[in-house]
Amino acid sequence: MVSNDSDPPVIGLSMYSEQAKFLAWDTEATLLHRAYADSVVAAGGIPVLLPPVSTAYDKLVERIDGLVLTGGADVQPSRYGQQAHPKTYTREARDAFEFGLFEAARAAGKPVLGVCRGLQVISVALGGTLTQHLPETLGGTAHQPAPATFGASTVRLVDGTRAAAILGSETKVQCYHHQAIDRLGAGLVASGHAADGTVEAAELPGEFVLGVQWHPEQDISDVRLFAALADAAQEGK
Repeated sequence: MVSNDSDPPVIGLSMYSEQAKFLAWDTEATLLHRAYADSVVAAGGIPVLLPPVSTAYDKLVERIDGLVLTGGADVQPSRYGQQAHPKTYTREARDAFEFGLFEAARAAGKPVLGVCRGLQVISVALGGTLTQHLPETLGGTAHQPAPATFGASTVRLVDGTRAAAILGSETKVQCYHHQAIDRLGAGLVASGHAADGTVEAAELPGEFVLGVQWHPEQDISDVRLFAALADAAQEGK
């Protein structure tokens, strides 16, 4: 974890663009669960919010030391050669923004952590595909029990991977997703699995590009993934 005595790394957090109600307003808003920002602060970083309204990807990436691709809506299936499932809901403007950010961050050698949708963005950007509705393929709702309800799960990590180095051989997690990795993107290795075989973590060997299917920001008492990102960002400054 980054020392309080050092110059903290700046961590960019991608945001939603959604219709939202707050105070007297019911309007289009750029927003993000506060838990992400709290996790970055707890890990010793400075959170900066990145709304999906710009195409200046290189300039944005220049101003941050690390990137978190956050959770949210499904990736547009046309990006991996499929028609949309009836349960698939997308945000194409956000897709364009995050795919652009990811490409710029990799080109600049900035560390990237993908959370839930973020893992899927990483994999699809590298040519992977997704299973669009897990309840049809798994026959249950363990990964998304009900709207706005996280499912508890245990993920086993693969020895020798970055994820295992950070989290150990297994970790208890909170999941909220109805889609998951089908075919991994080029170069990615699966570094964590749920008991039902679902890929719960994947990474690019030799780079700090790590995605997890669960929501680590939901447990502020365990910020190991955010701390690893902050440390890598600090080293790269």
